[in-house]
Amino acid sequence: MIIPKNAAFIIRTLEEHGYEAYVVGGCVRDMILGREPGDWDITTSAQPMQVKALFRRTIDTGIQHGTVTVMLGDEGYEVTTYRTDGEYEDHRHPREVLYTPDLKEDLERRDFTINAMAYHPERGMIDLFDGLGDLKRRCIRCVGNPEKRFEEDALRMLRGIRFAAQLEFDVEEQTMRAIADKAPTLVNVSAERIRTELTKLLVSDGCDRLLLLAETGLSRYFLPELDVMLATQQQNPHHCFDVGRHSIKVIQYVNEIYREDTAAFSQKEHIMLVYAALLHDVAKPDCKSVDEEGIDHFYGHPEHGETKAKQILRRLKFDNDTVSTVSRLIRYHDRRHANCLVDGIYSTKGKKGMRRLINEMGKSAMPLLFCLQQADLCAQSAYKKEEKLQKLAAAKRCYSEIVEAGDAVTIQELAVDGSDLIEMGVSPGPRIGEILRQLLEYVLANPQNNTKYKLIELARRWIEKDG
Repeated sequence: MIIPKNAAFIIRTLEEHGYEAYVVGGCVRDMILGREPGDWDITTSAQPMQVKALFRRTIDTGIQHGTVTVMLGDEGYEVTTYRTDGEYEDHRHPREVLYTPDLKEDLERRDFTINAMAYHPERGMIDLFDGLGDLKRRCIRCVGNPEKRFEEDALRMLRGIRFAAQLEFDVEEQTMRAIADKAPTLVNVSAERIRTELTKLLVSDGCDRLLLLAETGLSRYFLPELDVMLATQQQNPHHCFDVGRHSIKVIQYVNEIYREDTAAFSQKEHIMLVYAALLHDVAKPDCKSVDEEGIDHFYGHPEHGETKAKQILRRLKFDNDTVSTVSRLIRYHDRRHANCLVDGIYSTKGKKGMRRLINEMGKSAMPLLFCLQQADLCAQSAYKKEEKLQKLAAAKRCYSEIVEAGDAVTIQELAVDGSDLIEMGVSPGPRIGEILRQLLEYVLANPQNNTKYKLIELARRWIEKDG
């Protein structure tokens, strides 16, 4: 296997001064799988101050845990001393870190066998726990006793399922049982760390491993809504899955759409989309009703879902922009595009409705909404699916026409502003905002009249009428 020149240089430098050194962990795993490693970690018998003495530029990124980042050009390489962990006191952090000269002791403290392999350009692979075998078996298995590993660090349970999703592996049976047994200790993990692992899971090809969170009981401690969604059936012609499995299918389709054209959305937008997919029907269990024919309905679930999603996203400590965008996507995800559609073309009235939707959703978020709606439709039953997709395609064309025409959809895009109204004699205050909102309402229906002359004339007429 070929490692980067800089990593090889660090190993060679350490060994020339009498120390051992190997690349270790995830980069070794990814090399074996043919994946591009995100970073290259090096483990060594040298202690932090000894590492610092050998390289011109270093950063004390985690020196209290034995880690020094060696900077070579613009690239940083984490170099960590062989270590063993002392007693864990909070199911997350060891009370102390002890250095050891023994590579075996360093590897056996790690979480999973596939992350406990080391590699040396000359000495080859060090695989003490059959990580290579588990890679062949496509299996996530703990190093040693899984209950002890999870007792030490509760986040490892979530990481194990996340790795299963990213690599599309299974979780070994004893490891699964240990996760279920130790699931309550997840309460010791911060919302931010849980959010990071959940996000990596959701954007993975194997995002259906989300089901393992419910099967092991982990979701009960940070996303109990998932359990309720999985228990909510949808006896309805439009659906063929329960609410939870439908939502997982929507996530899968969102990921497919994103991978087909990664330039269409930023990574942050991709994250917004998978959370919108996860939570778009989160209020369905609360809104479920059954008619006299036994058909399930979920009236009002988008509006209730918006409120519920905000609570969940804030619980997971998301930033305000993500909370706002995802909750709006959920509010409008079920917006029908059938009204005023004739032969696949939007009428004047239909275009007014689309302009209003753009105003409420936000122009920049409309491609996200269309992506979510497409994924949602693809994850439904075959009932009228083609018809629904055709209507969605027509809605996308309508949106594009409105954007290309430069139609005003916000107050800021009106040909007049507050200063124009003040010049007309309107006193500064709430009345200015009221008039501008009235003018926008007019322009949404009559975009061709968004001219300063026309809008001032219209505003003057309203002002004179109101006295």
